[in-house]
Amino acid sequence: MISKSQIKYIKSLRSKKERLLENCFIAEGIKTVTEIMSEQPDIVKYLFCTDDFYKANEKLIGSKKTNATPINSKELSQISQLTTPNEVLAVCNNLPSNNIQTNLNETFSFYLDDIRDPGNLGTIIRTCSWFGIKDLFCSEETVELYNPKCIQACMGAFLRVNVHYLDLKKLIANEKIEHVFATELNGKNIYTESLKSGLIIIGNEANGVKKETFQLANQSLTIPSAAGNTESLNAAIATSIIASEFFRRGL
Repeated sequence: MISKSQIKYIKSLRSKKERLLENCFIAEGIKTVTEIMSEQPDIVKYLFCTDDFYKANEKLIGSKKTNATPINSKELSQISQLTTPNEVLAVCNNLPSNNIQTNLNETFSFYLDDIRDPGNLGTIIRTCSWFGIKDLFCSEETVELYNPKCIQACMGAFLRVNVHYLDLKKLIANEKIEHVFATELNGKNIYTESLKSGLIIIGNEANGVKKETFQLANQSLTIPSAAGNTESLNAAIATSIIASEFFRRGL
């Protein structure tokens, strides 16, 4: 049974300010929580689950020595942020910080310039995981990784992709990146342009790549539109298409 103080604590973690203070985040859903327990069990602080989840995952819970608190569906609905609560909620400590593993002169990755939608960030992280990208880079203004909607959209992929928040100019200098691509509607056709390993900048959903960020790139790219009358692609969809083309070229 969950206590009133635990309910209050979990609800407080809906606030970014409280997540930063506690260095914790919330993960919900069978897939996300079981992946965390399988790949990073040490970060699980509290686990609240229904009898059905416990019975289905008793071996995993036991092997990871996770202290699970049984709750019913009514209690789960009190702490869940999902429209339809999904059997389990975990309170986790933030992942440990990792050094950059990627040589951006030998492969490719992305820099997110002020991406604000947590669902977009989560989907981009899933795309990175799919294409084997180990490090994803974000401006300080980009939405927080541990936003519950981002964690939900990641579906566990954040466990396999290191997300770094840092200044682009410093990143380019520190990693000695030779090729930096900015995405824009008037850029060069990604399907016909010669591509090289490097860093690809994805701009804000509404405003695109900021002017000062764009000036740090040495080439611009676009995904051509067959219709010609569509304003722009969703940031996460554009990232997926670009990742697929760079991957197809063996970069």
